[in-house]
Amino acid sequence: MQAQLTASTLDEETARAEVYGLLAALLYTAPSADLYDRLRVAVTQAPAAGALLESPWGELVASAREQSLAATRSEYDALFGGVGKPEVYLFGSHYLSGFLNEKPLAALRADLAALGLARDEAMLDTEDHAAYICEVMRYLIAGDDVEVANLTRQREFFTRHVQPWFPMLCEAVMQHPKARFYRAVAAFAQAFTGVEAQGFDMLD
Repeated sequence: MQAQLTASTLDEETARAEVYGLLAALLYTAPSADLYDRLRVAVTQAPAAGALLESPWGELVASAREQSLAATRSEYDALFGGVGKPEVYLFGSHYLSGFLNEKPLAALRADLAALGLARDEAMLDTEDHAAYICEVMRYLIAGDDVEVANLTRQREFFTRHVQPWFPMLCEAVMQHPKARFYRAVAAFAQAFTGVEAQGFDMLD
C-alpha cells in the first residue's frame, strides 16, 4: 500500500490507482514513518487530474506538515481504534444497514467472488473495511487482467460499494472533534470520490 506521491509525472489512470492506494494505507492503520515523511514533502498539486482536488490535496499535505507523526497515530487510535465501539466506524455495513456483518457485506463478498477476489486470511477486518474497498478499486484500475481491470468493472464496483456510503464515512470523520489530520484525509477522500462519480457518470 505504498502510494507514490509524485503523481504529477503519472498518467491519469496510474494516478487514480495511486490515490486509492494512498487512501487504503491511511485508512487501514496509522501512517508509517516513511509514508508520513513522503506526504510532508509531496508537491501540493493535485495527485490526479482535475483542479477540484488541488485544494483538498494541499490541505492534506499541510496537515501532515503541521502535526507530528506521534499525534497522528494517537488520532487514528482515538477515532478508529480502541476496545469495543470505535468513535468512527470504517465498515460499509455500519453506514448501509446500521449494523456490522449484515447484508451489504454478503453482497460485497458475492461481487468480490465474481471478480475472483478474496480476503487475505492475514487481514483481521471484514471486506467492507474502507481500506479494503480502496484496495479493490486500485486493483480494478491497475490490475493486469483486462477481464477484471476495466472501466466497466470499476464503475459497477464503485456504484455498488463506494458511492453509497463513502460520503457518510467522510462526513463522520470531518465532523468529529478529535479529527485533525484525518479531517483533511476525509475531505480529500470526499473530493476524490466525487470526481470519480462524475467521471463514471460521463461514461453513459
